[in-house]
Amino acid sequence: MTENEISFEIIGVAIELHRSLGPGLLESAYENALAHDLKSLGFEVRQQVAMPFIYKEVKQEIGYRLDLVVNDKVIVEIKAVEVLAPVHYAQLLTYLKLSGLKLGLLINFNTKLLKNEIHRIVNNL
Repeated sequence: MTENEISFEIIGVAIELHRSLGPGLLESAYENALAHDLKSLGFEVRQQVAMPFIYKEVKQEIGYRLDLVVNDKVIVEIKAVEVLAPVHYAQLLTYLKLSGLKLGLLINFNTKLLKNEIHRIVNNL
């Protein structure tokens, strides 16, 4: 599957999940539920993937973590905040650049209508 096909499926699953649970839960609850639903559909999903930080050829373990990586092609960053800030978008773009992946989804579950809070971020896609 391509990045776009995978993201299409992730978005559908996320919308169905949000219809079921609604807003107001912790990010970790949405992360675990989304990972479960995607795995049940046959996707390879890794959670809290460590992102090494390399600066001037020195690898530093400083605790960056990707919420979800689906099929080793799409990063999913999950938020449950009142309003997404510009730094949330920049963070995902930086993760894409550092990982070499091309597509990320920034999903804020703390909203009445989820489709308005799903954002595609691309890196040379």
